[in-house]
This record gives sequence, structure tokens and C-alpha cells, in this order.
Amino acid sequence: MKNLNFNLIPRGSESLLAEALEETPIVLIQGPRQCGKTTLAKKIGQLQGYSYFTLDDEDTRQYAEDDPRGFVDDLPNRAILDEVQYVPKLFLAIKVSVDENRLPGRFILTGSTNLLYVQGFADAFVGRMQIVHLHPLSQQEVEQNGSANFVENLFNGTLKTGRYARLKDNLAERIVTGGYPEVLTRLSYSRHLPWYQSYVETVVQKDIAKLARIQSSEALPQILAAAASLSSQLLNVSFIAKTLKMNHHTVRNYLTILERQFLIERLPAWHNNQFKRLIKTPKIHIGDTGIAISLLGTNAQYLQKNRSLYGQLVESFVLQELKRQASCKVEPYKFYHLRDQDGFEVDIIIELGAFELVGIEVKSGASIDHSDFKGLKKLMDSQEDRFKCGVLLYDGEFCRKYGDRIYSVPIRMLWESESI
Repeated sequence: MKNLNFNLIPRGSESLLAEALEETPIVLIQGPRQCGKTTLAKKIGQLQGYSYFTLDDEDTRQYAEDDPRGFVDDLPNRAILDEVQYVPKLFLAIKVSVDENRLPGRFILTGSTNLLYVQGFADAFVGRMQIVHLHPLSQQEVEQNGSANFVENLFNGTLKTGRYARLKDNLAERIVTGGYPEVLTRLSYSRHLPWYQSYVETVVQKDIAKLARIQSSEALPQILAAAASLSSQLLNVSFIAKTLKMNHHTVRNYLTILERQFLIERLPAWHNNQFKRLIKTPKIHIGDTGIAISLLGTNAQYLQKNRSLYGQLVESFVLQELKRQASCKVEPYKFYHLRDQDGFEVDIIIELGAFELVGIEVKSGASIDHSDFKGLKKLMDSQEDRFKCGVLLYDGEFCRKYGDRIYSVPIRMLWESESI
């Protein structure tokens, strides 16, 4: 991995944000803490004369708490309000201000929690706001290969067959590093670990403690570590509760809190009447594999020896790369998994609207067999008109067809487009 100045890396969401500011009074940049929201807001805002205010600052936050209407009235016509979730009283004041002045791009808001679940937020801003979802850096952004978008290529049918070099150890290194910009400025894994440990502690002790009523903050890292160990598996709250000797309802509630902080996510099960006996349980995925590695206390070398865990985190790594690329587009991509009681499964299904879908299977190794495609072929047979293509992503060398609209694809093609 190369050392980066993340402030200079073009983000795929830049054009999406700029377009939203031309049309919408309020644009919310939403994503996990330290993923680059403030950097992106300032970069776009600097070009358009925005003034910056952060509610992380105690004096600014207190002023906004004590006099939300006065605070908003004193703001210039174009303002960035960073970490707006800390002062919910501002929501109504911003709504009133926008209704009095519908200037496009009036406010850029950022939030490190899913604000749609914060009381009063959605009601105040309905019809007045566009959301830009920002994630940690994708591998496409790390490699600064803006011309390639694998998700678009899947739906356009423009996969480039050919031979590609295997990632080998580099795949594990990318998983261990994760995508948080600050980590990518650090040259060694020994310096990644303390950052991630501090990051989790900060989110738990600062953000979650302020925003949620929890009985024990010490339990959250334990539940997050359990979720990391089960990443890409079916969510089993009872198993986590039993393993940690915690109350089932407490674990369920804390998982919801972690999800709203973007530390974990549930991948919902795909539903279709043509598939019988579908399992409806969602999968659980870690929000970033670098966090998982720090929580599990492992490294790239050990990870490759633990093939089961490695396979799980490769699948989560692939899902997050796909979602990060998709979030930069206006198209309504939706993500699911498929598993039925007869053993057929597809790790990831992406739907584009109501009429198109693709299926993706993930393998951490370099060898593939015809049986690896059985889930994709069943999906194609059941969705003949909607099915655009199915791909088996693996750490092999060849992108080639395995039948009608079915391909084997090297994982590195997620962010590279050139073959050997």
C-alpha cells in the first residue's frame, strides 16, 4: 500500500455533492467519524464561499443549545455545520431558516451518526434535503483510479476479460489496513493498531455516550468484537448474547446503536416469490475491515493462516468496496444476500431499480470449481429478464466467461481495469 496525503485524494462523492448543492437547500454528508466528511465539506465549501462551524467545539455547541434560532439567524447565507447530531434543537431552527430563504446549497451538514434515526431530524428536513453517504476510502479512491467503477461495469456488461496478477499477500494487507484516511498515512501496521483502538474508544465514550442511553459502555467494544468475528455470517443475536453472557435484548439494542454509528451493518435477505424456502435472516458485516482486525487482535500473516476468518473478511471487504463505489452514483443501487434452506446462496445481490440485478459470489482463494457457480446460475434461471450478470470474485488470475452472463473475476478488478 502506498503512503497517502488523504487531503489530496479526490473523493468519488465530490461531483454528487456539488450537484446536490445546486438544487437543494440542505445537503447532509453522513458517514462514520473520521471518514473524511469535514475534509470533503471544506473542499467543496471553500470553492463556493462557505463558512465553517463545528459543534464539536464546546462554546459553539453551547451557543447553539441555548439559542438555536439566534445561532442560525447569525449564520452567513452559506454555512457548513459539522457534527450537527450533537444539537438536535437546531433542526427546527434550520427548517424555519430554509423556509424563509430557499437558496440552493444554504447549508452543508455533516453527521457521524445515522441522523434519520435522531428524533425530529427527518420530519424537519423532508423535502428540503439530499443525503450524500460518505464511507472510508474505497480501494478505487486509494489507487486514484476514478475512471473505473466496477458496479457500473457489472450492469453495463463491460467486464474486460483477460489475465491479471494475483493479489496474494497484498489482499490481506488491504484488509488489515482498511479504508480510514488517517490510517493510510501511517506506514506500518504497528501504527495502525493504536489508531483503531483509540478510534473505537472515542466513538464509544464520546459519540455513543452523548447520543444514546446505555447501561454499560464497556459492553459495546465486546459486542463490536463479537460482530467482527462473525462478519459476513447470518446475524445470530442469541449466539452473541450467550457467548458474552449478556441479556438478549441488551445485545440487540447495542447492535442497533453500533449500526447507527456505521460501525456494523446488516445486509438484508433478498426476497422473491420464485425462490422457495428462503432464509430471511440478514447477514452482519463489519463497517470496515481495519476495525475488525484491531478488535480481533490479528495481523495479515495470521489472518491468512486462519482461512475461515480470512474468507469472512474478504467477503466483507468486497461488500464494502462495492457499496463505497455505488454511493458515489445517483442510481438507486440496493444490496442483499440470498440463502435458501436447500443450500443455494449468493453472497451479494445488487438491484438497480425494479428491473435489473447482478449476483456476486466471493472466494478468498485462487482455485474455482463449477460448483462455485450453482447459486449464481439458479439466480439467473429464476430472474432471466432481470439478470444482467453473475460474477465469482476470487484471488485468481483470469477474468473469463463460465457460461451465459457468468464470469470468474479477479478481486483486483474491483478497482483496476487493465489486464496484463
